[in-house]
Amino acid sequence: MNYYALVGDIGGTNARFALVAKDSVELHHVQVLSCADYPNFDAAYLHYYAKLGLKPLPVASISFACPVTTDINMTNNHWSFNIAAMRQRLALTEFKVLNDFTAMAYGTLALDAEDKISVQPGSAMQHSPRLVIGPGTGLGVASLVPVPANASSVVGENRWQAVATEGGHVSFAPLDSLQIQIWQILQQQYGRVSVERILCGDGILALYLAICKIKRSKVLLDSAAQITAAANDSSNFEAVLSMQSFCCILGAVTGDMVLAQGARGGVYLCGGILPRVKAFLLKSEFSAAMANKGRLRDYTSSVPVWLCNSEYPGLLGAAAALSMKSV
Repeated sequence: MNYYALVGDIGGTNARFALVAKDSVELHHVQVLSCADYPNFDAAYLHYYAKLGLKPLPVASISFACPVTTDINMTNNHWSFNIAAMRQRLALTEFKVLNDFTAMAYGTLALDAEDKISVQPGSAMQHSPRLVIGPGTGLGVASLVPVPANASSVVGENRWQAVATEGGHVSFAPLDSLQIQIWQILQQQYGRVSVERILCGDGILALYLAICKIKRSKVLLDSAAQITAAANDSSNFEAVLSMQSFCCILGAVTGDMVLAQGARGGVYLCGGILPRVKAFLLKSEFSAAMANKGRLRDYTSSVPVWLCNSEYPGLLGAAAALSMKSV
């Protein structure tokens, strides 16, 4: 096959790469590398091609989990570089750089029906924005907004523009006595408490440790993976309570973002954590917390929510961005 470009999805923990043909989002030679194993993006980029035994292609479309300006400074790992200098270093004729949740948003437009699991039924309002939100190493938030028919930046059957945000860094607003106690513990540790302090991998551990302190329980688990596994099989009370709190806080934040963005076109839950706790999420109080908006309850409770169960939506979005004139 004649490959056209490298696509990548760079998070705080993993760097995902694949090759695509021109005008296609079909992924080939997907590899997942650990960011911690490489000093910077170029080392991982070159190692990917070396593993395949291929000469690097002159086109790349890469998403990064951080704000995108003239420089990339990863929020949750050590990678940092100037985009123009990196393009020259890698001899790229085209280097498309996106925020990770911009790519994730475009990726939702390429999902197959089996890659979407209904979390909350509802009626998507036509010509309204969509919200894309998801916890992983951090908390990503983006929106998809419909654009006029004469706009140049489009993807998919309908015309959409992804808007990157840093919504994961808004302030956490506790809603009950347990959440207030959690906030107090985290506030002592961090000063300001953003929702990303809770709604991410490290946040799961922070929740668990806080709940153990509040309940005066012995700390038996020391990682997000252990906590989610214990919650899934109900083998540890504090782990279950931690993930119940996690899902409730995620629901409340999702409802806030729906209100802020007018996202009545639907919500896509993405990121690496939620597919691992799919059954727990579906029986949780996520939807009740999302709907709990007082006079605006009907507004948020009518918005459909889907869990993205695709393995590589960020790579799909990076591939889709190649066909766009601007992002």
